[in-house]
Amino acid sequence: MPDRIEKAACIAVLGTGSDVGKSVITAALCRALVRRGLRVAPFKAQNMSNNSGVTPEGLEMGRAQIVQAEAAKKVPHVDMNPILLKPTSDIGSQVILLGRVYGNSTARDYHGRKEPFFREAAGALNRLRAACDLVVMEGAGSCAEVNLMAQDIVNLRMAEYAGAPVLLVADIHRGGVFSQIVGTLECLDQRQREMIRGFIINRFRGDLALFDDGVRWIEQRTGRRVFGVLPWFNHIRIESEDSVVIENPRKIYPGSGGQSAIAVIRLPHISNFTDFEPLSAVQGLEIHFLEQAQDLSGFRAVILPGSKNTRFDLDWLKTSGWAQAIRHYHANGGHLLGICGGYQMLGRWVHDPEGHEGRPGSTAGLALLPVETVLRAPKTTTLTRFVWQDAEGSGYEIHMGRTDRQGGLPLFRVRERSGQPLADDDGCASADQKAMGTYIHGLFDNPVITARWLGTLGVKGVQPPAIGGLAARDIEYERLADHFEKHVDVAGIIELAIGKGQRA
Repeated sequence: MPDRIEKAACIAVLGTGSDVGKSVITAALCRALVRRGLRVAPFKAQNMSNNSGVTPEGLEMGRAQIVQAEAAKKVPHVDMNPILLKPTSDIGSQVILLGRVYGNSTARDYHGRKEPFFREAAGALNRLRAACDLVVMEGAGSCAEVNLMAQDIVNLRMAEYAGAPVLLVADIHRGGVFSQIVGTLECLDQRQREMIRGFIINRFRGDLALFDDGVRWIEQRTGRRVFGVLPWFNHIRIESEDSVVIENPRKIYPGSGGQSAIAVIRLPHISNFTDFEPLSAVQGLEIHFLEQAQDLSGFRAVILPGSKNTRFDLDWLKTSGWAQAIRHYHANGGHLLGICGGYQMLGRWVHDPEGHEGRPGSTAGLALLPVETVLRAPKTTTLTRFVWQDAEGSGYEIHMGRTDRQGGLPLFRVRERSGQPLADDDGCASADQKAMGTYIHGLFDNPVITARWLGTLGVKGVQPPAIGGLAARDIEYERLADHFEKHVDVAGIIELAIGKGQRA
């Protein structure tokens, strides 16, 4: 076990379940603490998500921890998320260890190797503690999954290693908030219960005063503080971590009310759906995630997003009816954009001779762009600067293999990857620009690139925000902290984690 370093205190934000708001609350707490002059870093020992990003060193980590690092005004570093599991099937994931591909693993095999992963995560936490005043640790799912407790390396075991008091987050919107809290405590042994020092109630709708009796009941029943009740908000835009926010979308048939509708196909293994958050901020645009095959004629553009299992999702497009609908849409003049895995799908073939995403083999693509892809190691993970005609932009690449253009036109000119100047091409576009594909995520973080793309669609009267990227996100982190500090006792949390002398 690595030597424990005591320089920085830790506070753990754990949950009564998945999607109760741990990630956003961690980000809010990071910004609130930074406002008080503390050096803060986020930490999640193990994240499971196909939403990932790239650090300045060209290493991969979960986007939720990138968001939290930005909220903490820190440069993202893989020590903040030392283990990332990217699901490729219902029982298997690609394992990313300290930013690099460790290998593919079934859930059973991974659980059998937890001890070395715990040591790696503990070492990463120690390094963060050596450089900060306080580390805000996020848990995963429920901290009371009794069948998984023995293999836990991200919830109570990591909090115990760090000596971190635990704040338990419960989601009142989903109902049963009292049983969420009491039931969680009942599933823990006495030592674990004592680690839970208080609660944050998230996503309250209505008059907060009506829950005063609820707060008193929780505090009397558990003997622990409720540090705050956070109201539901719609005025703040923070990237979502879990794809649960786009699950089970309905069929949509846009009307002719003057707004332009964009469809994003909700693939089974969709990755980096946060690419489209900035589009949602463009007034006059409607962004719809679609899962069931339908007529697409009412949409100005259709986007095929990234995928963690391109060949599986290609087969799904064909068996679900989407392939036929997409081809029909394109044949009738519709605009298509493929990003990363979606770009690969628009091509003629996707080959996986070594079985990086499953059984080795080849799968025919939609053949709407003249490109062909071979999946192979090593994985490309870069921060990328590019030019589209005379418009400059930046983004990031995360993909296996190489796509060769056999016709059409390059979409972008690449000027830099991970700080290294170069001259290269990315992507492919048809001559009429009705079909485009690129490996670059984060396109729409660049307002000038967004405006250029909307122009190719013939969209008029729609103007992207004047600022984008980190500058735009920073405004949202400030709004989130304002909301959080209004309803949560931040000084009390600091006292819990550090002591009375740091309550400024």
